Amino acid sequence: MTRAYVGIGANLGAARETVAQAILALDTLPGTRLSAQSALFRTAPIDADGDDYVNAVAQLDTTLDAHTLLQQLLALETQFGRQRSYLNAPRTLDLDLLLYGDERIATPELTVPHPRLTVRAFVLIPLLQIDPFIEIPGQGSAHGFVAGVADQAIARIP
Repeated sequence: MTRAYVGIGANLGAARETVAQAILALDTLPGTRLSAQSALFRTAPIDADGDDYVNAVAQLDTTLDAHTLLQQLLALETQFGRQRSYLNAPRTLDLDLLLYGDERIATPELTVPHPRLTVRAFVLIPLLQIDPFIEIPGQGSAHGFVAGVADQAIARIP
C-alpha cells in the first residue's frame, strides 16, 4: 500500500455536496481506501474565473500505481461532469494527485509532488490539517511553506 493525497475542488453547481460525494467516491476506487479527510474550505479562485471554490484533501491508501490512480481520478472527474473548456475554467470537480508516497514523478501526464502544492493555501492548509508533520518529497516540511500562502484567503466551512 502506498499513501497518497488528493486535492479536491469544485466551484460549479452544488459544490459542497459534490466535494463530499467525491470524497466518498474515492473510497470506492479499486485497491484504494480512504484513510483520512480534511474539513471543507472555501477559497477564492486563483488564476481562474468563477465562484469561490469548496476544497478539501483526502488521504488514500492504495495499491494502484500513481499513473493508474491518476486515470481513476480523471474518470471520477468525468463522472461528475467535468469539462475542460479552457485552462482553469470553472469546474464541477477537480481532483489532483498531490503526493504519492515519497515518490517524485515527472512525466508528461503527471508531476508529483503537485507543482503548485506549496504555493496554494487551498491544498497546503487542508493537507496540514490531516498530517501536521508531513514532508514534501525533495522540498522539506510542508509547514515551511505556510508563510508563503498567508495572503491567500481560506475559510473552514462549518
